[in-house]
Amino acid sequence: MLDRFKGFWQGVMLAPFVRLFLKLGISPDAVTLVGTIGVSAGALIFFPQGLLWQGVLFITAFVFSDLVDGQMARTLGRTDKFGAFLDSTLDRIADGAIFGGLALYFAWVAEDRLYLVLSLVCLVMGGVTSYARSRGEGLGFNAKTGIAERADRLVAILVLTFFGDVLDLPILYEVTLWVLAVASTITVLQRVLLVRRQALAVPGAEA
Repeated sequence: MLDRFKGFWQGVMLAPFVRLFLKLGISPDAVTLVGTIGVSAGALIFFPQGLLWQGVLFITAFVFSDLVDGQMARTLGRTDKFGAFLDSTLDRIADGAIFGGLALYFAWVAEDRLYLVLSLVCLVMGGVTSYARSRGEGLGFNAKTGIAERADRLVAILVLTFFGDVLDLPILYEVTLWVLAVASTITVLQRVLLVRRQALAVPGAEA
């Protein structure tokens, strides 16, 4: 859903940063790397200490790099595939760090095994969601479907974690973890079924 607003963010809100970084001679790959390091550091340093809203603010300062680097590459007319590969690979690290940081929070600070498990479910299923699309498209199928895209998952967990901590309403991010665990699992199933339908439509394919 949030991918619909990507053009607005890249072309309007983040355009000054794109122009500045290009003027300074910064490469899109460098922006990708710094953004991933910032997001991972924020999640793995702040969250395990119980500093949830502080961690979200720190992460937010870097999370938009995922939009900036792509726009920089397009502005430069860059067509090599390494940038896309690096971006996708580092996205998995950033996502894992966010939910891994929350898992450590529930293990060390909140001491809640249920939400520790849910954080790990979100971590794993989020990775599988991305892998299912990548593998499906690598085999020549369309696998872009599902109710929980990456942007939706990140915005949901970061926004609700921030307000849940600031307002002392942990139920906000607890419910979000339940929703994301279920939605991510459904998204994986949706992508598997979509690819399966296309694969079975190929002449000679077997169920």
